[in-house]
Amino acid sequence: MKPRPLWIEKIQELWKHRSIVWLSGVRRIGKTFLCKQLQNATYFNCDLPSIQRQCADPEFFLARLDPDNPILLDEIHRIEVPSLLLKIAADEYPALRILATGSSTLQATKKFRDSLTGRKHSINLVPVLWRECASSFGVKDLDRRLLNGGFPEMLLSEAPDASFFEEWIDSFYARDIQELFGVRNRSGFLSLLKLLCLRSGGEIDISDLAKESGMSRPTVISHMDAMEIAHAVVSIPPYHGGGHREIIKRPRVYAFDTGLVSHVRGWERVRDDDRGHLWEHLVLDELRVSYPNRAIHYWRDKSRREIDFAIDRGRNVVDAVE
Repeated sequence: MKPRPLWIEKIQELWKHRSIVWLSGVRRIGKTFLCKQLQNATYFNCDLPSIQRQCADPEFFLARLDPDNPILLDEIHRIEVPSLLLKIAADEYPALRILATGSSTLQATKKFRDSLTGRKHSINLVPVLWRECASSFGVKDLDRRLLNGGFPEMLLSEAPDASFFEEWIDSFYARDIQELFGVRNRSGFLSLLKLLCLRSGGEIDISDLAKESGMSRPTVISHMDAMEIAHAVVSIPPYHGGGHREIIKRPRVYAFDTGLVSHVRGWERVRDDDRGHLWEHLVLDELRVSYPNRAIHYWRDKSRREIDFAIDRGRNVVDAVE
């Protein structure tokens, strides 16, 4: 694994404003390794029963921590009442700098009974950005980044590994979707995930997805919501500027990683026709990191004129990105 200073700087900057930073991201994207890059930090793996027992008494646990050192609570959703621990930390121990990690947003599990509004900042760790590839990973080949994807482990491999992505899909369903959302229809859910990878970057129709996956429209919508909360897909709504010929209903859905998209599509190399399409995924990640609090849309009208991304900056100001 390689250092990712861009993200360390973001975390340290956010700590200047709030004592709690929530770091989310899909499994194996590098959250744990990123935690361990923070200097002089005290690390707790909340997957361990011994750590879970310590966290069961939040006041006793927090009172023993050194405010001079960052506190890292990895996979915090594994403890019994994570939101209570973080709420007490923010209110009663504001000198502590806490980085808490999980695969999904705070709303993904019923254990978070408090959204911690006003007490935390959130960061979603995306696959390795193109601007990170050369500086942090020594990768200058765009096609390698597009085909292998942005999981650090895969990016550093000479070629994509089909078994890695199949294992990731199995783990994602078991640990994130089944465990956190209670989804029991494994085959239907994974069928939908693969359909979205096949159509990644395109406009989607819920009725078509329901027909092809063999599930009802409400189930498809529910599963897609779970995927988005767990960061497996990103839904981009159309921008509506008031023109009567604009497309205003169908969102575009992007799978989170170009490597996963390439794997599901069975690609062994990047063809010229595919390069621009996959590049859009990297641009979207860059926009989400650069404009974390801005709404990102796409624009298209019925004459098929389109803009890949439109960033709403408020006050009728929109940045167009092609």
